[in-house]
Amino acid sequence: TRLTMETLTLRRPDDFHHHLRDGAVLKDTAGAAAAQFARAIVMPNLVPPVTTLKDAQEYKGQILNALTQAGVPEGRFTPLMTLYLTDDTKPEEIKLAVQSGDVHAVKLYPAGATTNSAAGVTDYKKVYNVLGAIAQQGLPLCVHGEVTDPSVDIFDRERIFVKNKLPELLSHAPGLKVVLEHMSTREAVEFVESAGSNVAGTITPQHLLANRNAMLVGGLRPHWYC
Repeated sequence: TRLTMETLTLRRPDDFHHHLRDGAVLKDTAGAAAAQFARAIVMPNLVPPVTTLKDAQEYKGQILNALTQAGVPEGRFTPLMTLYLTDDTKPEEIKLAVQSGDVHAVKLYPAGATTNSAAGVTDYKKVYNVLGAIAQQGLPLCVHGEVTDPSVDIFDRERIFVKNKLPELLSHAPGLKVVLEHMSTREAVEFVESAGSNVAGTITPQHLLANRNAMLVGGLRPHWYC
């Protein structure tokens, strides 16, 4: 007998990529997240970024306070904290983060690739050592997959990263758990499908609902740029 699934109900989904930001808006963003999700992987690209265990614990405290201010019952929402990888991140910091139980992933931003990424990785050779530590500790590495070479067409930056940079990172840290975030190209999906069980990916729905025409036809619409 072949069973056919007709419906799939997500009662309390998790969000694997969430920007809560900080400051005055945190009460609103945290409250909105708690209304929809049970847990969320919290992005660390604040100013200054969340680069240490101490930073992550302080930010988590701010989020929990904001949830209280928003009237969210205790335990309704769990922020899963991440560390922002830099050229200077030390393996010791990764070990402390894992031991704390407060940090659930490390985020790699190529320097200059996106919002608040200026402190990101400028040279992958500088992080080979810490990538080994991340792999050894079993933490996922959430990757903003984009090259920042100005000679590369902006719409090709993900596929070039997947072709040239992602294999390099994986080869220097065997067993590294990688999540290629907000994939938007065929090449990225095919890479994840053909890689080992240590490589996964996420897809952001709005990235599939708009293309460059939405941004350019009839005049530049910068709010469509991501």
